[in-house]
Amino acid sequence: MFSPQGPTLRELAAQALSSVERGYDLLAPKFDRTPFRTPDRVLDAVADALRPLGPFDAGLDVCCGTGAGVRALRPLCRGRVTGVDFSAGMLAAARKGGDRQDDASADPAAAAHVEWVRADARALPFAPAFDLAVSFGAFGHFLPTERPGLFAGVRRSLRPGGLFAFPIGAPPPVTSPWHWALAGFDAAMRLRNLVRRPPFVMYYRTFPLRPVCDDLAAAGFTVTLLPLEEFGRRADGGPRCRLVLARAA
Repeated sequence: MFSPQGPTLRELAAQALSSVERGYDLLAPKFDRTPFRTPDRVLDAVADALRPLGPFDAGLDVCCGTGAGVRALRPLCRGRVTGVDFSAGMLAAARKGGDRQDDASADPAAAAHVEWVRADARALPFAPAFDLAVSFGAFGHFLPTERPGLFAGVRRSLRPGGLFAFPIGAPPPVTSPWHWALAGFDAAMRLRNLVRRPPFVMYYRTFPLRPVCDDLAAAGFTVTLLPLEEFGRRADGGPRCRLVLARAA
């Protein structure tokens, strides 16, 4: 599950017993060697689906972590690309990764259009300056009551007609071991947060598609869903993964 260069069980336990921000500061140097980093397969599928909808000028990766989503955004955007995260450690890792990528690039000016901003996604500090916003793998860190404010902040950061896009997987069926594994994880996390402060908010089953779409609509988005066929179909015929496309009015 983890590479030899990944975090130890002791390091993961230290993260889980910290706040979300402190936990990711601790995990940041090894985060890209864990299963928690969004796989390239997902990033590539989203980029391929977005490419016909562009080109875009300015792009924003909400909760950018170590910058994998920003690297996927760069070929889609003609102007600047911004990654925002509240973990200083994750942003430091993102900067280092970006520097390595630019050193290997044939275009020495490629880094000029990337910037990293430290901010809480629940209070984004941006004017309506972006044409495309994405987010990967971060929504489990927000309670359902926080979604309306999160989506409203993204909406304020987009120009009229701007697009907010993110993948969302179908829940595993109740007969799947993954269903019970995720349910058990969420239960353990709730118990942890009952007995220890500060809380570590990370849940796998608090981002269901229909309520998410309702919250996006309430924030001023028009929502469409695009199946990501690369990930196949469930037994009931539904896609295993969809791309949510939320267009700002």
